[in-house]
Amino acid sequence: MRRISRRQFIKKATISGATIATFPMIFLPRAQAVWTPRTTVHPNVDNLRVVGITDHKMTTAVEPVSSWTEQDRLVATEVVWENIDKLASALVQTPDPVEAWRTIFIKPPKKSWSDVTVAIKTNNISYQHTRSAVMAKIVHTLTDTLGVKPFNTHIYDAVDGYSMSQYTPFVGLPEGTKIEDEWGGITTTTRVPAPWKNSGGKSRCVRHLVDGSVDILVNIALCKGHSRRFGGFTMTMKNHLGTFAPGPAHQNGSFDYLLAINQTPEILGRMDKRTGKVLYPRQQLCLIDALWASEGGPGGRSDSQPNFLAMGVMSPILDYLVATTLRGERLGWEPNMKATRRMLTEFGYEEGDLPAGGKIIEI
Repeated sequence: MRRISRRQFIKKATISGATIATFPMIFLPRAQAVWTPRTTVHPNVDNLRVVGITDHKMTTAVEPVSSWTEQDRLVATEVVWENIDKLASALVQTPDPVEAWRTIFIKPPKKSWSDVTVAIKTNNISYQHTRSAVMAKIVHTLTDTLGVKPFNTHIYDAVDGYSMSQYTPFVGLPEGTKIEDEWGGITTTTRVPAPWKNSGGKSRCVRHLVDGSVDILVNIALCKGHSRRFGGFTMTMKNHLGTFAPGPAHQNGSFDYLLAINQTPEILGRMDKRTGKVLYPRQQLCLIDALWASEGGPGGRSDSQPNFLAMGVMSPILDYLVATTLRGERLGWEPNMKATRRMLTEFGYEEGDLPAGGKIIEI
């Protein structure tokens, strides 16, 4: 598998950030709406509801330190698929998985499912990647249950996806599903709101999200460690440093930038300019694949095998709860709480607002 060193990663990110000022502007919304904290991001699912499941039957052997290829071999696909259906049902509180998926995924008005375009952001840096069973279940749900065409489904990592189709050949996808690698890269300038300050208010993003051609965005993240300035971990919020230019995340105001890009219309969806309300949700599902996990990162292999999956619709809430409950309480990898709490406060929430006593709803 092609590897990237920490030095190469930082160099690449720095160069990416430095080119923001000189890269030609392709598209820049003139009066982009700003999301208002606490407003709904999904009309059918509670912002604050996060569900999780631990099931050691999801893997067939205990090998915490192992390659992606070996992990893929050890995954019990049928069990994983059943558990993802259970998570969907628990998220919307219905016993019927088909009804649950039709509640979670919403097509745009005046479009048929066969015309809907879906983007799936995966994390492809270094050794740890989404396991095939997890990816295939989401894609098959979109195609088999809802009617999305496989060729309208695009799996991407616009920074580290350059070798994805070759070195992470997801097994079991519907024929015609597109593993897009970098998907053209991060080329299109767009606005980025506060709390990112002293930035000129703009950065670059994947073109397909800026120009509106993507209808539904699915965020499938891993459970890895990272710098303490990001809370000590990388999950669904930081996954979008492969959607937006990663360079500013390695400069002053790095955590502000991470918070800000996750409040943009490119991620959350088209917004009312007056109220900041999401008119049509784009990021309709966030899923953390923690079948394996690591205390450190973002590079290196896994060092733990939690056999855990978690799901929600609001990225910062999902990350906060997995960081504090799974990584902190269960695995002993205490997050930097000063940064981690900002994942709540910058989106308008406090710990007391979280349901279930501030815990993941385990099923």
